[in-house]
Amino acid sequence: MFAEKLGLNRQGQVIVTGSIAFDNIMDYPGSFRDHILADKAHVINISFLVERFKRQRGGCAPNIAYTLALLGSSPRIVAAAGSDFSDYREWLAEQGVDVGGIRTIHGEMTATCFITTDRADCQITGFFPGAMREARNLSLAELAGSRAALAIIAPDDPEAMMRHCAEARSQALPFFFDASFQVTALDGEALACAADGAMGLFLNDYEFAVFQQKTGKTADQIRAEHELVVITYGAEGSEILLSDGGTVKVPAAQVTRVVDPTGAGDAFRGGFLAGLMRGHDLAACGRMGSLAAVFCIEEYGTTSHCYTEQQFLTRYRHSFGDAPA
Repeated sequence: MFAEKLGLNRQGQVIVTGSIAFDNIMDYPGSFRDHILADKAHVINISFLVERFKRQRGGCAPNIAYTLALLGSSPRIVAAAGSDFSDYREWLAEQGVDVGGIRTIHGEMTATCFITTDRADCQITGFFPGAMREARNLSLAELAGSRAALAIIAPDDPEAMMRHCAEARSQALPFFFDASFQVTALDGEALACAADGAMGLFLNDYEFAVFQQKTGKTADQIRAEHELVVITYGAEGSEILLSDGGTVKVPAAQVTRVVDPTGAGDAFRGGFLAGLMRGHDLAACGRMGSLAAVFCIEEYGTTSHCYTEQQFLTRYRHSFGDAPA
């Protein structure tokens, strides 16, 4: 099993760092591209009348941790939140997430995201960092706790991401670097530095292209530096690039309806890591990630979905055949 090959303590905790936020999610019933004129992009001034609005719990760290908890893990979040976080903290604890590593920044609001999605699932997002800006002052080494077995450094304040990667290296804590949307905020030197020593990377296909362009590294060079590089392709599935040159192709799980794509990438990561900590092979880990993402996009919001492990296994068999033990 790959977890044993990597020497992971499967009885330990997955430490999840990343943003904590409230998501304001809006649906636009048309297509953005119908209203954006290329020759007027320099003076763009557009208002979209949305047909649905909902305020949701969000943020990369809780999204990932929630999926891990649904799949029987007890992840620990290390992140910064604002003075308006108390109800959210209580809810996370009720779901089985260890909130002992979350620090409240008094006098600050929790980070807030404004996401508008059109009918083609294209998105326009605005993000207010709020308390997330203080994440750079949090020490992963101090807050990870005594049971840390594996960490995922998810999108957060860029300086916090750099610090957490450095501390994971210094503590010899295996970690995944998940640059995600912060691949645009970090320059090539910072991306290469953060990824240095990471067990693996999580990126979608666009982010992987940006990562290559900014760092000046080829796909083969990147895969040689990590045990695995997980690249997602949305409805086309995903692939896992291995350091030995091998590639694991993973099909997408079957979708019954697409309601809201927000948070699908985070759910994928949670499902993948849950499979890894259970000792499954990489193909099964990828399929668990894909199915976890499907559960997410079939409901409105990033943590509105819910399922039992038995319901997850039933749909896994429906999509892929036999489920992992």
